[in-house]
Amino acid sequence: MANTFYNEIINEHNLRPFHKRKLPDANLTLEGVNPSCGDDIILQLKVEDGVITDGAFEGDGCAISQASADIMLELVIGREKEEALRLAEIFLRMIKGKITDEEKEELEEAGVLEDIAHMPARVKCAVLGWHTMQEMFEE
Repeated sequence: MANTFYNEIINEHNLRPFHKRKLPDANLTLEGVNPSCGDDIILQLKVEDGVITDGAFEGDGCAISQASADIMLELVIGREKEEALRLAEIFLRMIKGKITDEEKEELEEAGVLEDIAHMPARVKCAVLGWHTMQEMFEE
């Protein structure tokens, strides 16, 4: 049952990503690349007064990298930068198998990617968008 739910969410976000588009008025843009498999995204955020008011991504890659980036944007748009970074930190700990049930609930739909921890070859795919956002805010 859980595996079916996981597949449905990944497929939906991969085949019909809501946030995969160009964001002309983005004020933060950064490319993230996974050299081991060729996943490549360009993350674009519009941040006003410390709040992520819009976001999008472009690029190519596997279903997991594309779906994860789309799910991440769904979660962080409308939140303050600090909250988005806190959620990214929780997501990255989840992938390592080190979060509480309460923290997983905070990740909402992104929580379905928890089992990626058991697929080491796919971890870099799942974290690409999240790492790119972290790096973007560090600069």
